[in-house]
Amino acid sequence: MAESQLVVVFAAMIVSFGLGGCSGRPSQGVLVPVAETVAGAARVPVLVATTRQRSATDIGEMFSGGRADVVSYAAITVSIPPDAAREIGQVQWPSSIPGDPNRDFVTVSADYIDKPTFMNSVTAEAKRVRPGKVLIFVHGFNNKFDDAVYRFAQIVHDSGAPGVPVLFTWPSRGEIKLGAYTYDRESANYSRDALEDLIGALDRNPNVSEINLLAHSMGNWVALEALRSRYIRPDRVVDKLKNVMLVAPDVDVDVFRTQIHRMGAKRPRFSLFVSQDDRALALSKTIWGGVPRLGEVNPEEEPYRSELARDQIEVFDLTSLKRAGDDAHDRAFSDVTSVVAMIKQRLRAGQPMTEAKSISMD
Repeated sequence: MAESQLVVVFAAMIVSFGLGGCSGRPSQGVLVPVAETVAGAARVPVLVATTRQRSATDIGEMFSGGRADVVSYAAITVSIPPDAAREIGQVQWPSSIPGDPNRDFVTVSADYIDKPTFMNSVTAEAKRVRPGKVLIFVHGFNNKFDDAVYRFAQIVHDSGAPGVPVLFTWPSRGEIKLGAYTYDRESANYSRDALEDLIGALDRNPNVSEINLLAHSMGNWVALEALRSRYIRPDRVVDKLKNVMLVAPDVDVDVFRTQIHRMGAKRPRFSLFVSQDDRALALSKTIWGGVPRLGEVNPEEEPYRSELARDQIEVFDLTSLKRAGDDAHDRAFSDVTSVVAMIKQRLRAGQPMTEAKSISMD
């Protein structure tokens, strides 16, 4: 591919991948807590582990897109406006600071904490929301810190997913620039050991009964690499990680085959959400030499049909849910009626993903 063509493809791709870059939202100060509360608003507490650097320029940003030498922790509570005043499945950003909790997502509290406080908070929440499940979310490309926090709060609230919400956020710059995609990919590589360590720490917590992992887009690369490393250890034991949900994974299908096989037979249950009309992944495929990305495969075609069945990976094809003007790359989170509610239904019942064929997509 000529250099000029590569530039054009990169530019188109980062626009397509630009889930985190929301127009009309404040550029700073989103995570500055507001004092006002309103009746009917929901509060979602999110515990955070991150490989990002602390922000030195914006107290309302908390963490930047820079890479930190150590893992940092935070505790944030997000207020979500009453359902009658919002569109379910969407993050409603304030147009200016401070936001209006009657119609906007706003921050109620935002605190830096240390690792012992983080683990103590997990313990307290696990005891409160028995039987002590934890849901880890790993975001994708082009997500600033506040993008990841608010999106995860929306997912937790709209899905009703049971468990302690834990956000693992890696150093995405959250920028639509030519070098942003490659920087983010290397930041994903940079963060995989930290995610593995987080899973291990939660697994050792006696009050945590089960861990479920939800990853989106490039965040699937972080997740799969962390799991591959975890499950090839000679001293590994069967642990509390039960379900891994891969949403629109920006992962080479050939690499995924090797990752899954290296994890062995005692790996967690995997659920895969794909869309053949995902333009972002189609462009990523072009960048990575024409090899299909996992999130765009047709699960009814060979060799995918046989391979996915052999590896006991449950697949949900979201292509049929296409609506005019929607974003296939973000469909699993915005169409809560058909998709995110499925996660709620399965995890609440404690039902393995691989045994959920009877649940309708309609």
